[in-house]
Amino acid sequence: MSNKPRKIAVLTGDLVNSTGLGPENVERAFDALEACAEMQAGWMDDQSLHFTRHRGDGWQVALAEPKYALRSALCFRAALRALGEEFDSYIGIAEGEVEGEIGPDLNEANGEAFMISGNLLAITKLPDRTIHMLYDAACDVGIPPTATLACLQLLEAIFNKWTKVQAQTMLPMLTLEAPQSYTELAEQLGKSRQSVSKTLSAADYYYVSQALINIEDAHA
Repeated sequence: MSNKPRKIAVLTGDLVNSTGLGPENVERAFDALEACAEMQAGWMDDQSLHFTRHRGDGWQVALAEPKYALRSALCFRAALRALGEEFDSYIGIAEGEVEGEIGPDLNEANGEAFMISGNLLAITKLPDRTIHMLYDAACDVGIPPTATLACLQLLEAIFNKWTKVQAQTMLPMLTLEAPQSYTELAEQLGKSRQSVSKTLSAADYYYVSQALINIEDAHA
């Protein structure tokens, strides 16, 4: 890989109420997060996200395609919510430049994006916070930070209403390899097309999808 500086996005997360979940459910959560990271590698030209667990209930990934950072974060949270409504994660998102290869263990990584992402994670966990995702450096790619915050707040409000079934149905539709039709998704999930359509409508799929597409287009 070239040593030329390149932009990445770093997501740093902590499970919400990991103590209350218990050890078995924490392991289920990490299995879901790791599987989600492996799925997202296809968005990055098959470059690994280097999913790394740290501090027991913490995790981190590095995205080779920063424009997908918000979609990535929402997919990670949907993968958790699909296990049950008690599953969620705080996430700090930051962009920055790196040089050379990123090693498989992000606990050994350093750089501005890693530091800022961790700092933002700490802010999301403050008692007076009502939003579980914070995103830094969007203004560097032409997206006003106030617009990014507004988008995050609206996505947070929508996500917080998702049931387990809605998250299970939304997750495949949020990926870049989303089913081409509701019929295809219904077959994939073993449900009726009518049921899938009603679930996606209740979860505000159209609005979430359009918001992500517009953010990614502006980023590009």
